[in-house]
Amino acid sequence: MDKVNIAELSEEQISFQLILHSGSARSKVIQALTEYRNENAEGADELLKQAKQDLRAAHDIHFQMVKKEAEGTPTSLSLLLMHAEDHLMSTVTMKDLVQELLELFKSRKL
Repeated sequence: MDKVNIAELSEEQISFQLILHSGSARSKVIQALTEYRNENAEGADELLKQAKQDLRAAHDIHFQMVKKEAEGTPTSLSLLLMHAEDHLMSTVTMKDLVQELLELFKSRKL
């Protein structure tokens, strides 16, 4: 996955990149549960791995934003950016929860 350079993007494009990557991760997390329910633990693990890569891309964009602001360039707070941040954080929470659930399910399987 190519690294996104936020210096080349508008504020709206940055928000949409966050939504894109976190949305992709969210879909993969949900698919992982489905795969596990269909007795495909390896497929579930692969989807969680891919979701982590998507989240890594989103976190990189987020880090660039924080760094830019720390260097003195203020970030314009828009409803779109708030939505993107909420989307990212809820996906991270969902990924952590699903990952723990799958580990619990695997440990109780006989």
